[in-house]
Amino acid sequence: MLQTGEQAKSFTLQSLDGIAYSQNNHPSLLIFFETDCPTCQLTFPYLERLANIYKSELIDIVGISQDGEEATRGFVERNKISLPILLDEDLRVSRAYDPQAVPTLFLIDEVGQIIFTQIAFDKDDLNTMAAKIAELLGREPVIIADKFDGSPNTKPGCTSRHLEGKGAGDSGVTVDVYKQCGERASRIEVPENIDLFEYCLRFDPLPAIPPTVERVAKMLATTAFAPEEIIGMIPPNYGAATVEKIAANAVMAGCAPEMMRVLIPLIRAACDERFNLHGAQATTHFAAPLIIINGPIRNELGFASGSNVFSNVARANSTLGRAFQLILTNIGGAKPGEIDMSTLGNPGKFSYCIAENEEENPWEPFHVTAGFAAEESTVSLFTAEPLRGVSEHYARTGRTILQALSHTLATSWSYRTCSMVEALVVLCPEHVKTLFRDGFTKESIRDFLYENTGIPIRFYADNDNGEGTHQASFYTKVVINGEECYRKFARPDALKIIVAGGTAGKFSAVINSWVTGPRGSQMVTYPI
Repeated sequence: MLQTGEQAKSFTLQSLDGIAYSQNNHPSLLIFFETDCPTCQLTFPYLERLANIYKSELIDIVGISQDGEEATRGFVERNKISLPILLDEDLRVSRAYDPQAVPTLFLIDEVGQIIFTQIAFDKDDLNTMAAKIAELLGREPVIIADKFDGSPNTKPGCTSRHLEGKGAGDSGVTVDVYKQCGERASRIEVPENIDLFEYCLRFDPLPAIPPTVERVAKMLATTAFAPEEIIGMIPPNYGAATVEKIAANAVMAGCAPEMMRVLIPLIRAACDERFNLHGAQATTHFAAPLIIINGPIRNELGFASGSNVFSNVARANSTLGRAFQLILTNIGGAKPGEIDMSTLGNPGKFSYCIAENEEENPWEPFHVTAGFAAEESTVSLFTAEPLRGVSEHYARTGRTILQALSHTLATSWSYRTCSMVEALVVLCPEHVKTLFRDGFTKESIRDFLYENTGIPIRFYADNDNGEGTHQASFYTKVVINGEECYRKFARPDALKIIVAGGTAGKFSAVINSWVTGPRGSQMVTYPI
């Protein structure tokens, strides 16, 4: 992606009005967008406001659509956009500017230098950009994004079209999806000569329980919600997750009817903008949503938290995780190889659900740390890589255990990448006993790992342009064990700690995250 301080790329594109547009020797603001991106739709009213303020000034504010004419024209009409809109259907200009997501804004001065960039939707960035435009034009700065105007302060965007597998085209997703909101789930009549289990394999590579009307009705009987009530819109296609459709996927996964108690708040948590399910679904990274259950419901519904907690040990864990993944695919549309473009994938995309072993936890459980009462039940979501085991059977002190964990944490994302990730530390009961005996608390464990996890600066000396080296000037320098390092994590709360697993065996684990922060994914916890 072109950065602030670089020279903008010259280009000529046709507008929707059939007029050729070329960059001029005066300031310009370029907005790369897609017609099926909700964040792009959210952003344009603010840009319209900006254009109206400076309509008599010598500045070009133009949108660059990554879709075809028909989809772009429909987007412009629906959103009442008056800005000039250019068509980049072959993605030539998108490749030249290389935005990683949409919307991306490039502010260019009169000599063709990029002086500000903004990715996704951020009110603070919009106001900063408006101030920079005012400075360019010799005007007083204006506020175009009010903090309390009813829109979120930030919202993640979508993968830029030139980075997708399918390339450009008229998707029409937004229009078609929203027509389905609130409708009852469709009924399919399957001929008697077709095996129902074989029929279900058309929708998922694992066998599934056929979601017959009778089975779905039993699931619905456990909830007071109306079947057509929408719990959330599941990205990336923003399909409507009605209670009935959630129930149908729960049946397919083999859930007990009582699991609807967890599935409803789970879907609400997944649709929380902070979690950024859209980004997690479409990324080429390893990430898959990890579900963590806390509170009394663990025992009420039979969730496993001890031995083999990450494997096929309990119906509750396996079926809840499976139901969630079916919902993401069948309602959200994140099919592997299509919208889900993960390079290697993650076995957690079959099912990724655990409960905390609160009985073996001498400290407060995770949901209490998150601000809930111990007697409450909660569901948490974390965009997680597969777990990385940490074996330490000979340590006689808690410090030695934590040092082993810190060395594994240092490789999060990539060994020379710092500040952009979070990690979940899963402590096994035997390690917990040693740590607790030595006086460690969850807070002091977190602080120790934060203070002692770093990457030696000598690893950056080769100037080989490897991943993580380009951002090194932004990293924090610290001294760890007598060696100058870059600190791995941006802040202590980037490390989350839970207790799980069996009481035999000194194996803990580290689970790294997808990119974190307001434009990445933030861990969320919802009450059940």
